[in-house]
This record gives sequence, structure tokens and C-alpha cells, in this order.
Amino acid sequence: MTRFDLQPEDCPPYYRPYIDLLGEEELTVLLERQMGNFPEFIRSIPEDLWHYRYAEGKWTVSEVLVHVLDTERVFQYRALRFGRHDATPLPGFDQDAYVPMSLAMERTPDDLVEEYLAIRKSTLLLFRSMPEERMFWKGTASGNPMSLGALGFILCGHQKHHRNILRERYLGRQGKG
Repeated sequence: MTRFDLQPEDCPPYYRPYIDLLGEEELTVLLERQMGNFPEFIRSIPEDLWHYRYAEGKWTVSEVLVHVLDTERVFQYRALRFGRHDATPLPGFDQDAYVPMSLAMERTPDDLVEEYLAIRKSTLLLFRSMPEERMFWKGTASGNPMSLGALGFILCGHQKHHRNILRERYLGRQGKG
């Protein structure tokens, strides 16, 4: 499945910008490619920027990265439920409440790379285990219908979105990136 196989009703419109960031790759190819290059990106961030925030009230670099990990875990769980045809509506999650509880400021780049690789490998294996026709199965999350395939592309686009933000607003302002 590619993102072009998705229909407008596969996810709420506010997720479309994440999906639109992606190319034409099959979902599992994209998941695997990101698993190869995102750790390199994390390791490329200078340690003196790890606790940098570009404005008051914004997350630090480490908090943004932990947010990416937390979101992938939430979406992975949703994908498991949708892929097992569980029709129980799933609640949303408050990303702003998760960040202070994540202890991101105590994490190291190596910690986050290790954790990212474990999470992404699990995500990749989950999506590889799903037959193509299940990619169109829908569940409800945060009060909205979503397809299993859309969940996969959204989490890839979400990661790319935050990588872009880190490059533009965090690393770019410091003359790096």
C-alpha cells in the first residue's frame, strides 16, 4: 500500500499534512527506511542543543524526540487494535501531559536511539504481519474513524514533520543541520 491508496475518509483532515509529506513508497518500505535514517539524525544533533528550546513554552530537542517515540507507541497500539478488528473506540491522548512525565531531559541520544529502534522494529513487524486488505479496515480513535493503513502513514509523516521542525527551528537557528 502507498499513501495514494488512501481515501479522504481514511483519516481526519488534520492528519493529511503528515501524509502529504511522504513520497510514493510502500508503507513497510517507508517504515524500514526511516528506521535506518532517523537514528543517524538523532545522533547528528549536537549535545549542547539537547536541552535547547527555540522559544519560551516550546519543547526541548529531547522532548520533541520523546514525543515522537510516545506517539509511535500510541499509534502502534491503535494499529494493533484496528488490525485485529477491535471496534472498541479508543480515546485520544494528551501529548502535552505526556512530555513532562517522559523525563526526556534525563535521556541521552544513545538511550533514544535504542528505544526508537525497538519501537520502530515492533511497528514494522506489526504492519508486515497484516494482509493488504486489512490496511483498509477502520477503527475509531479520538472520536474519528481511521484506517489501519492511514495510521501507518500518519506515524511516518508525524516523524518526518518533527524532524523538519527540529531542522528548521532548533538546528537551523544555531547554524547547524
